[in-house]
Amino acid sequence: MEKLIIAKDIHKEFLLGEVKVVALDDVSFDIYKGELVVILGPSGSGKSTLLNILGGIETVSGGSISYNGIDLSSMNENELTAFRRANIGFIFQFYNLMPNLNALENVELAAELSPNPLDPKELLTQVGLWDRRDHYPGKMSGGQQQRVAIARAICKNPDLLLCDEPTGALDISTGVQILKILVDFNKKYNKTIMIITHNENVAKIANRVFYLKDGDIKKIVTNEHPQSPDEVVW
Repeated sequence: MEKLIIAKDIHKEFLLGEVKVVALDDVSFDIYKGELVVILGPSGSGKSTLLNILGGIETVSGGSISYNGIDLSSMNENELTAFRRANIGFIFQFYNLMPNLNALENVELAAELSPNPLDPKELLTQVGLWDRRDHYPGKMSGGQQQRVAIARAICKNPDLLLCDEPTGALDISTGVQILKILVDFNKKYNKTIMIITHNENVAKIANRVFYLKDGDIKKIVTNEHPQSPDEVVW
């Protein structure tokens, strides 16, 4: 398989007052094109920091990270912004929709920022919300808002989709719906997806699972036969 991301000895630390906090402690790994990876770990293990570095939101304190042969470690802020717009889709736990735009307009906004977008109307239909296209976020349930957020992220047609606890605020049935949409996008378009979670059930759908604790990857497990979201026992 072709490598999309190569991370070597990535180190990330923050200063909280006079205290140095190590968020990632010399972590190394590869991510392959077209795979679905789940990063599993408790709160404070470094999951979100790792995702932010992969998405070009944060920079490393040490080590190197490359994306499709591009060295992210040496990029300045403007270069990282351009990189994110061209390559990365983000899905967050709390949606981050524009409150003054309706469902369709939120998805169309992503299309305007992408050189090769997918069809916003088709995507909103695929996530089951075409009949809610004129509704604003404040008039939608949490599950509906998350499906709009997913349609928006996918609309960019990103090569890498980064998901930060995308089902964390949802009930089980809605969470399964969300995971099915993500798996379908992964398989239909051969896109790379990374999902961070503390829910071990979500890990069952992945090609590989990274177990993160105390800023370090303790082990990586390969699933020879990933389960579909419908098969997962919650």
